[in-house]
Amino acid sequence: MPRLDPVPRGDDNAPIVTVMYDLIFGADRDPVAEPGTNTGTPGDWWTVFANSPDVLKHCVDGFALYQSPTRKLDPHLRELGQTRVGWSRGSLFVYSQHVKSCRALGMAEEKIEAVPHWAVADVFTELERAVLAYTDALVLDGGRVADGVFAVLREHLSDEEILELTYITCLYDMHGVMSRALRTEYDDVPERMQEIGPKDVSALDVLD
Repeated sequence: MPRLDPVPRGDDNAPIVTVMYDLIFGADRDPVAEPGTNTGTPGDWWTVFANSPDVLKHCVDGFALYQSPTRKLDPHLRELGQTRVGWSRGSLFVYSQHVKSCRALGMAEEKIEAVPHWAVADVFTELERAVLAYTDALVLDGGRVADGVFAVLREHLSDEEILELTYITCLYDMHGVMSRALRTEYDDVPERMQEIGPKDVSALDVLD
């Protein structure tokens, strides 16, 4: 279960909540009583974000922005970055959903499978490798980008495309962070770091 209470369908739902519930789950279906989406997720990202209709609307507006036909950035590069965000941030939800998006765009399966180990894979173009390196710099290095990486982006992409790539990638880093923090969807997992073994002994005992 997510860490925040999901919002059931009701007559008092804000308009954006009703619209998105109808779109994602079907008209008149209560996604709390009957969870599940057509991509296999529980759908509790939507029901948790419904706690703040303004935040939900802001997120939905972000989805519309990055998928708009007015975007200059190649959607293959966009999804490559978003998929790597999920992997680098450790968000199974973001990673899994955007693997599906890569496949829907017709991306080669060998490229999708190589996203986790892109640095040693030979299936990506120079630009794709730069996008993946840039994504890691944004997610793992807090925006510290090597000049060499940025030079390749500048060689192939316009300023507008680079700005779109940066914004969309950081947007999905935020989504991954929030999903893990609130334990929504596939990120509803227990903390992995914990003590293993008996509690009444010291690790120093192995030196005896």
